[in-house]
Amino acid sequence: MQIGEGFLKERYVPMQAFREERGRSIENLGEFWAEGAKVLDWFKTWEEVLDDSKAPFFRWFVGGTLNASYNALDRHIKSGRRNRAAIIWESEKGETRTLTYYELYMEVNRFASALKNLGVGKGDRVVTYMPLVPEVVMAMLASARIGAIHSVVFSGFSAEALATRINDAKAKVVITADYLYRRGKKLNLKGIVDKALLETPSVESVVVLRREGNVNMVEGRDYDWSELLDGAERYVEPVPVESNHPLFILYTSGTTGRPKGIVHSTGGYLVHVAKTMQWAWGITESDLFWNTADVGWITGHSYLVYGPLTLGLTVMMYEGALNYPKPDRPWELIEKHGVTIFYTAPTAIRMLMRYGDEWVKKHGLSSLRLLGSVGEPINPTAWKWYYEVVGGKRCPIIDT
Repeated sequence: MQIGEGFLKERYVPMQAFREERGRSIENLGEFWAEGAKVLDWFKTWEEVLDDSKAPFFRWFVGGTLNASYNALDRHIKSGRRNRAAIIWESEKGETRTLTYYELYMEVNRFASALKNLGVGKGDRVVTYMPLVPEVVMAMLASARIGAIHSVVFSGFSAEALATRINDAKAKVVITADYLYRRGKKLNLKGIVDKALLETPSVESVVVLRREGNVNMVEGRDYDWSELLDGAERYVEPVPVESNHPLFILYTSGTTGRPKGIVHSTGGYLVHVAKTMQWAWGITESDLFWNTADVGWITGHSYLVYGPLTLGLTVMMYEGALNYPKPDRPWELIEKHGVTIFYTAPTAIRMLMRYGDEWVKKHGLSSLRLLGSVGEPINPTAWKWYYEVVGGKRCPIIDT
């Protein structure tokens, strides 16, 4: 099925307006992105929109200062969104948690204070190896708040893969949890971290989110998340960083050789994810955005954490497999929480499609208004099923 100009014109903006905007972005690049950067709050306005003198090493919004944690939290607290849900989390066991922007703000401040108490400061690297729980977002935003550089490692990686990334980043602190739950089983994350840390001389401290009582703790190195918060300050001033200060390092999968660490700067990255989120999804105050990507990947960083939270949206987080305990788990959650935008990978779509239409049709999916596809290109059969069965032939599919 082809989506032509008529479809786009009906659902979004006239194609002519799109072409004019695109033309402006090419002809007046500096002016275009200076306007786009207003999506953020800046402590100091930049001196130069783009420095391309050392291309391809571009520097965006040179001289401007800002803080990612402030943009994701503080400004929403001040603008009246403090009681809006920031994160709705659910596990495959049916546990649920909802954190408002104010509650997330409070937790991030306390954890930022805990990191400072461990000696973490501006420019230090913090590796996070955690399940898909709200605390992983807290760890990212707390690191950003104090100017530290976070590096999230996908929790499915081995001890060897984790050690490689810790050593390359020269991380000072590792943040983890005792267990990850998936398909009714629990994986001992802390045990994997202990094995990795036999080969990582840069690590001084490990913070452990305890989800169960018993876990091996190394005296003098390991700290309980909750106990650290007990002695933490309630507010930490967000550290202004220059626009090109690294926000995070994210490593490639390593499937084609040694994993490569990609450094993402603060200003340019945040403007990019906020604006692409607005352009692609046409987001509104009433949207509930569910991106099924793990935060260990760039899609999770961009469209589960920084993009939505910078814009003050509510995001859904789910810990577990999409087809567990039953094949209708995603449709059940969409109906239960009123998800308006569902964003997943073609691999997941094909897997869910194999179970048949009846699992989808058991649930009312009228809250959906947009569907998204991310990762590898989506094949026609999966697209058709996604559009017709899941979207009811009324939800456009945004293929990113």
